Amino acid sequence: MPPTPSDRRARAAVAGVFLTNGALYATVVPRLPEIKAGLGLTNAALGTALAAAPLGALVAGLFAPALITRLRSSRVAAWGIVALSVAVVAIGLAPGWLPLAAALFTAGALDSVVDVAQNAHGLRVQRRYGRSIVNSFHGLWSVGAVSGGLLGSAAAGLAVPLAAHLIGVAALFSAVALACYRFMLPGDDRVPQVHTSGRPVGLLVAFGVLAACGALVEDAGASWSAIYLSGSLGAGALTAGLGFVCLQTAMTVGRLLGDRVTDRFGQRRVVRWGGGLAAVGMGVALAVPSVGMTLVGFTLAGLGTATLVPAAMHSADELPGLGAGVGLTVVSWMLRIGSLVSPPVVGVVADAVSLRVGLVGVVVAGVVVVALGRGLASR
Repeated sequence: MPPTPSDRRARAAVAGVFLTNGALYATVVPRLPEIKAGLGLTNAALGTALAAAPLGALVAGLFAPALITRLRSSRVAAWGIVALSVAVVAIGLAPGWLPLAAALFTAGALDSVVDVAQNAHGLRVQRRYGRSIVNSFHGLWSVGAVSGGLLGSAAAGLAVPLAAHLIGVAALFSAVALACYRFMLPGDDRVPQVHTSGRPVGLLVAFGVLAACGALVEDAGASWSAIYLSGSLGAGALTAGLGFVCLQTAMTVGRLLGDRVTDRFGQRRVVRWGGGLAAVGMGVALAVPSVGMTLVGFTLAGLGTATLVPAAMHSADELPGLGAGVGLTVVSWMLRIGSLVSPPVVGVVADAVSLRVGLVGVVVAGVVVVALGRGLASR
């Protein structure tokens, strides 16, 4: 049965929430130097405050299923964006270190809850469509993050007052989220149980590990690509920044095209072949180190893992015997643990041996995806 007009409106509404969620925090990032200078913070003090965001996400993310069951995923996602907008304003207006850390903790907590709710509702819409559409939502999140970062950069470059910038953005994105809420699907978020091979708890852990592998690959590009290119390979500042750009661009393109590929070849096959592509691409780049090969390696790593997190979330959401949002919450929680643990682990290996060896973690992540991806839902 083809999607109805209400299904199409719901899809557009979920896409709007993903786009807005991606843009919200990203618009603050270019103004962090201004916030740091205005509060007179040291690098260590700012870093400690920023660590409050993932901490808040880990603490609050576990409460997402209860909120979704009580309030519905549509309401939690849309009104969560409104609350997150207020927290973003609080980040910019914080008068000292403690209020800044508290605002970041709150923003991380709200973001984790919104993340589960928007994915839960997106998967509801996907079931109405009867084909894959969830990858496009994640692709639009990436587009939102880039757009929010560009907006923040433009505001900083034009010397727009920080308060005016953030209050304006908060008002705009809150209005978008509430407009989207009107067109989301009504009713509760019960998931039809499907047959799976294996024990649900074991599969849920496996899906969480898959999501953590995706976080490791993304962090390799965000945290270490520029340092590796400039330090070990002697690339200039402009070229060194291209590692992250290549990975994120390939991942965004892969997500925007991933639904068609998934429908044609099956989710399980796409993810496992993608993991192999990431492992081989980054493995060759590290075995034959050069600037060009490294950029190709990060591109293939981003492309290969583009559909990984959406697939892990989709499969977890349909595991039998779990309440609404429980599978999504566990996967999202383990993903955030991966984001938290990955940077220091790579850093320790880099200091003990070399960053080139530290980046072998990307290859290992690809191999793990090939091995554990067999548990994913095929369609």
